[in-house]
Amino acid sequence: MRLRGFYIGRPQRVAALLLLVLFGECLYTIQHQQLDSTDYRYARCGREMWEAPSVLQGYFTTCGNLNGDGTFAYRLAGFPLTAQRLVLLGVDHLRKPEDRLYEGGSLNGSTWEARHQLSYVIYLMRLPFVFFAIWLGGGLWWVSKRLFGPEGGAFALSLYIFCPAVVRYATHPNNEILAMWGLYGLIYTSIGVAHALQGPRYKWKPRIVLLTVALGLTAAAHLLAGMVGLLAGALFFFYLAERRRSYVSQILIFAAIGAMLIEFATFSFRPTAFLYIFTGGAGRFWFSLALARHQLFTLANTGILVSAAVALLIYFTSRRSRYFGNTAPLLMVAALLPLYTTQVVSAPWFWAMPFLFTFIGGVFADALESRQRKIFLLLTIGVVATQAALCWATIGGLLG
Repeated sequence: MRLRGFYIGRPQRVAALLLLVLFGECLYTIQHQQLDSTDYRYARCGREMWEAPSVLQGYFTTCGNLNGDGTFAYRLAGFPLTAQRLVLLGVDHLRKPEDRLYEGGSLNGSTWEARHQLSYVIYLMRLPFVFFAIWLGGGLWWVSKRLFGPEGGAFALSLYIFCPAVVRYATHPNNEILAMWGLYGLIYTSIGVAHALQGPRYKWKPRIVLLTVALGLTAAAHLLAGMVGLLAGALFFFYLAERRRSYVSQILIFAAIGAMLIEFATFSFRPTAFLYIFTGGAGRFWFSLALARHQLFTLANTGILVSAAVALLIYFTSRRSRYFGNTAPLLMVAALLPLYTTQVVSAPWFWAMPFLFTFIGGVFADALESRQRKIFLLLTIGVVATQAALCWATIGGLLG
């Protein structure tokens, strides 16, 4: 089956089914949640970004200048509410003057006057983050399938959708899921641009534009994620560009300038608020595995931990598994897991998850092509079944 040149075969249908399962997990989780103070903070300040600046002198929003949080999550959480408010006002203009909810069709500059008319607020706020999690899952599958084949892509995506942390972060307004989405896309876009340099020039421009947007949105989600993505992407870029390395610095400079403009735009082109990203401390970090150990070494992640241990053992003992497709995500995992931010609360360990799943999928795909295929096929099925059961037990509240 083909849809506008895109072939829909069995691997695509399997991936679509897995992403539908992730969507169901997230919907179930949202249905059993209630709005809390964090939700209201993201909604209020996100709507202020779209509708009206803060009335407080010297501040971008009533949440402050957001020097600790990226603007991306606030804008994403506030946009559906702002859009619904504008629709309500538009419909109100069609009513008779005596039946209108708002006199003169205006809210008199107040961001919150229409709040009692908004409906399905919990879904409007949280579904955008679910969609970004699904988007990342699709990207993870596409990268893994291209590198390792359908089996490697399906296994990597299965671990992703049954990771309790992914479901947890996908169902709350936060910058972590967006930073993870942006960083994964940024790294593999950098690799893609490096490969494109070996081809015709007409293919360069769209990929460079995509690299710029990826860097800008990643930095808008979290400054440290943007810094790590720029540095790691540059290293991979220089390594793969080979005879075209003279172009790498120019491309990175243009991408960095474009990313700064995107970041400036997220602050509504207000210099005083934008300058706080350089002094707020969001990019300050140090190294420790304590947070990663606490978050990862839990019963709910047993399937992931077992598969990661087996993948590492195969990688270090089998020469056929040590190639760039497996090594690149492993290096990203090694770089991200020890990071922790010293001035703001964030989760760099979580940003490493899609790279870990890519590495595991690649190594297991190699093992499934070996003489021990039946053994590893049984292990793969067992790991996915175990992790799925643990994930649903966590979602249902049976596991902490």
